[in-house]
Amino acid sequence: MNIMLFHSVYGLRPAVQEAAERLRAAGHQVHVPDLYEGRTAETVEEGSEVKDEIGADELLKRAVLAAAPHSESGLVYAGFSLGGSIAQNLALGDSKARGLLLLHGTSDMAENASVDELPVQLHVADPDPFESGDWLNSWYLQMQRAGADVEIYRYPGAGHLYTDPGLPDYDEAAAELTWRTALGFLEGLDAGA
Repeated sequence: MNIMLFHSVYGLRPAVQEAAERLRAAGHQVHVPDLYEGRTAETVEEGSEVKDEIGADELLKRAVLAAAPHSESGLVYAGFSLGGSIAQNLALGDSKARGLLLLHGTSDMAENASVDELPVQLHVADPDPFESGDWLNSWYLQMQRAGADVEIYRYPGAGHLYTDPGLPDYDEAAAELTWRTALGFLEGLDAGA
């Protein structure tokens, strides 16, 4: 699989590169754009300041430009938290998208969003301060209406960005289960190619 992996609000931290290496070790080609152009944050607040300074439109433009050279071959879009939100926006706008892997984050979507049975897998803490249960139920129904084939995995007691070993949210058991499940999802997409 050809995967476009977007970082979280913290920027392109070592955990994102480690995740990319894990995916490469499983035989996937992984692209990891730096939407913050070298900047990283130590806290969510710091990351939010960088995100707001760059602006949502510019972040999306940078993501589109990063994906464009690879989209013809059919990308799996993936991302962590903010990166998941960006990945979702790109996947829903790319008719050649092969799948969508969301780690810790989702996004609003247009009422008229439409995909042709796009495989989607979401991994999220339960509860998650940024992805409430009510929001996730609504998001799931919207994705189904849009034509996506959605699976949601919830991890009780895990912190929001529980796959990042460098953050207080880290939960090793939840992270390992997430990666096993996600790799199985990607393998299934490969088999269906």
